[in-house]
Amino acid sequence: MAGSTANDAYSRLLVPVRDSTTIRNTVAYAIRAAESAAEKTAANPTVHFVYLSRQRAFDSDSINNISSADEFLERVSVWATEDVNDIQSESMVESAGSEDLDTADETIITIETTLLGTDRYLFSPTDFAEITIDYAEKHNLDRIIVDPEYQPGGGAPMLRSYETALTQADCTVEEAPVERRTSRSRIETPSTLMKGIATFVICNAFYLLIAGSITPFNLLTGAVTALAASIAFSNITFTTSPRLTKTGLRVLRMGLFIPYLLWEIAKANLAIAYIILHPSLPIDPEMQQFRAGVRGAVSVMTLANSITLTPGTLTVDVDDDGLYIHTLTESARSDLSAGGLERAVRFVFYGRAAARFPAPTERDSILSITTESESGELSTDVISDPSSSQTPQEAD
Repeated sequence: MAGSTANDAYSRLLVPVRDSTTIRNTVAYAIRAAESAAEKTAANPTVHFVYLSRQRAFDSDSINNISSADEFLERVSVWATEDVNDIQSESMVESAGSEDLDTADETIITIETTLLGTDRYLFSPTDFAEITIDYAEKHNLDRIIVDPEYQPGGGAPMLRSYETALTQADCTVEEAPVERRTSRSRIETPSTLMKGIATFVICNAFYLLIAGSITPFNLLTGAVTALAASIAFSNITFTTSPRLTKTGLRVLRMGLFIPYLLWEIAKANLAIAYIILHPSLPIDPEMQQFRAGVRGAVSVMTLANSITLTPGTLTVDVDDDGLYIHTLTESARSDLSAGGLERAVRFVFYGRAAARFPAPTERDSILSITTESESGELSTDVISDPSSSQTPQEAD
């Protein structure tokens, strides 16, 4: 990244914005930088504030989220205008006794705000960087200023990767030199015997798996390594102490779940192979929102990954409203609606009684998300079983 002296010559600025503890100071720095560049180039500077939206075109809550982004851009515009007025006031005070007061040139800083990313799916730091660079090239911007607390993906800590990807741009990239508040999250929890035992078992098993053979030397070194890891990291490996009976039963049920998942993957592979070899390639892709009957990070992750591992279905995203799944064929949607994988995951984490659970169609838990209507609103269709009006009762 270029130094501040070199950057002073660039008067067309781009500032990606998102709510953070340092965004207000970053906006002020960008306006000051634009004014400083104008003094050196005798050109009226332009500052573009862009909000990179991660909202999906198929997300039923996108309209509300995009409205919030627009409101945030309006707030940024107000801040920038206040900073411009402050600069002009300071300039008038400095030239108060000057004979050239009436003829002094007033720097005009143009402020633009734009919402980007609503027409495409942004996932990786490279995706965010590419859309930023495209905008900079389209508007002939020569300097990008990044908020030090800027997180392109909302909560995902990818700033450094985002800045690295931005170096592919022809323009200068710098991080705003503003003070940031140090925040430390507590990741440690009290150590317990069960946490230590669980960490030891996991580390030792992983060590022996990597070693590839069970020999006295591997057993000894594995035990020593696992013991050191359990002493050092058991207080951050688990947030709560594992319960022996509950964890053991889950491990046993997972052993039954894996063959079932492999069987589902094999069947789906044959179905996709048939489609690929069929002359007419009979695919019918569709996005669906699935409100799954599982809760908790591990169980949701297991279900989402199981769906992705099954050919013909892909978990695109997960949020508080459920899983967003891309289905390739009608048969894939039928399998998803039948709820086999969902019940299997419930069996693993909640027990056999919880596996007796209504199918997604019986409880209206799958929405077929179609394209935007002419009015600009997203249209969704509930996929349901009209023969059933059963209310799901979750068992643990």
